[in-house]
Formats: sequence, structure tokens, C-alpha cells
Amino acid sequence: MSVVTQQPWATREKYDRADSATRATLVAAAQRTFENLGYARTTIDRITEDAGVSRATFYVYFASKQEVFGVVAQQVRDRMVAAQDLGEIDADDVRAVAEATNAAYLDAYTANLAFLTVLEHQSLVDPEMEALWEQFHTRSRERTARYVRRQTERGVLDPAASPDAIARAGGGMVANFAPLVRSEPGLREQAIADLTAMFLRLVGLDDRA
Repeated sequence: MSVVTQQPWATREKYDRADSATRATLVAAAQRTFENLGYARTTIDRITEDAGVSRATFYVYFASKQEVFGVVAQQVRDRMVAAQDLGEIDADDVRAVAEATNAAYLDAYTANLAFLTVLEHQSLVDPEMEALWEQFHTRSRERTARYVRRQTERGVLDPAASPDAIARAGGGMVANFAPLVRSEPGLREQAIADLTAMFLRLVGLDDRA
């Protein structure tokens, strides 16, 4: 009777691989490589070279370049959603919430701008990446829309459009300011002030009041 001997990596539990320091190194290397080379020019060999591991090690954790790209995108998305956490800010202080979330989201968008640019470009030619790009923005928009809707129902806000439209416009404004701040970091404070003022006007408040 023949005995099949499994390689140790083949029998690991999924959560063990997910928590591996090597996996984290590969994900970080993948993000750097995608940002520097773009999606098309990135290869598994370039990722593993950056990570300092073998090609075989890559396949322990990921099935393809596309899979690791998706993992990077999910991590970037989660960091940007986390940037909207209010912490100790009073959720009913709309001005404070608008300023804090605009600042945090702008910082997160600026820090990840290179990868976001790659993802956006790839979404134009790849339906799966298009879906990933849309999914990337959905959580942030839904969160903003829920907040605007709740404050509107309380009678605090009188938005110029639907909560969903306001959320989409707010995210779009941040996306347009991020390249400016990345190229000229000294403009960050003014950008935050402008973004906050525009958002408050959209939701029916005047930050000069």
C-alpha cells in the first residue's frame, strides 16, 4: 500500500497562513511593486525579489498575481474605512465630524494614491478590477450616506441632494484633492478647510456660522 506524504505547508490551516509574517511581507512587497511598475509590468518574480523569498513561497500564500492584488486592495480599503472612525469626537457635532473625517480620509487617500491609481487604471480594462474598484468605494460612501441620512432625520441637516449623492460627491472631492496634496504637502491644511467647507454647504450647513 502506498502512502502519500503531504508537504507541511499543504496541511496548514487557512488562518495560520493568513497570520504569517511571510504573507505580510509578500503583501507589502506586492503593493510596492504594483505602485512602482503598474499592474501589467508587475510579475510574481518581481514581487518575490522585493520580498526576499522564493517563487515557491509565493504560491504557498497566493494562487496568482491577481489574487495578491486583490488582497492589497482589500487592505488599502480597510485602512481607508478605518480612517473614518470618529474616536472620541461627538458624532452629533457635524462640523467636527466633517473636519476630522475629511482630514483622515484625505491623508489615507494621499498615502495610498499610487496604488489607487493603478487600481483605477486597471479597472478600465478588467471587469473584475472594475468590480473591485467599485467595491473599494462602496463602504466609505455607505458610511457617509448613513451619517447624513441620520442627521437629516434628526432635523440637523438640510442636504442639497440625497445622502447617497452627497456621499459620492464628498468622496470625489477628496480623490481630486489627494494628488494636489501629495505633490504639495504644504497645502494639506487648506485642502482640509476647503473640503470641509464644501461638504458642510452640501449638507445644508455654513461653516462660517
